[in-house]
Amino acid sequence: MNRRPFLAALLLAGLAGCSKSGPTFHSIDVTGAEYGHGFALTDHAGQPRTLADYKGKLVTLFFGYTHCPDVCPTSLASMKQALTLLGADAAKVQVLFVTVDPERDTAELLANYVPKFDPSFVGLRGDAAATAAVAKEYKVFYQKVPGTSEGQYTLDHSAGTYVHDTQGRLRLFIRHGETPKNMADDLRALLNPAGN
Repeated sequence: MNRRPFLAALLLAGLAGCSKSGPTFHSIDVTGAEYGHGFALTDHAGQPRTLADYKGKLVTLFFGYTHCPDVCPTSLASMKQALTLLGADAAKVQVLFVTVDPERDTAELLANYVPKFDPSFVGLRGDAAATAAVAKEYKVFYQKVPGTSEGQYTLDHSAGTYVHDTQGRLRLFIRHGETPKNMADDLRALLNPAGN
């Protein structure tokens, strides 16, 4: 009796049992990451906020600044388009914009900037120490780049959006430039009970 076909079938069956279950994402699946456990910041209305305040919703977290000429407004506009594609499910998503420029981004400036992309979007800020702490928690890079005149500067910063599921667990990193459709597909997959 030739046992090779039997052994090959047994091996394939065993490997099939090792395959990852759950949804497949367009974004980077960071489920189980040892970072990105939360934040303690203040929203643009002056209210203290932590990740726990948004439990029950998907939470997207983007780090940027209001003087950003391209990456930040593009990312917020793309997220708005993704929510539009989600339809009624958009109400189950909370978009947060964390400033890495607390020196210039006052609560008032954030209140005038962030909700213009969508009234439900919330701007978050902290002092320099709180900003550094949350950036470290999410492995976000940011650094001042001096401008041509005194006091003028831009910021180099990480570009991408983190997504926490409805239980507050970090699940995805959406790369900058991802299409709104792919973002909406990923958010929808996380909203599906099978995705949690």
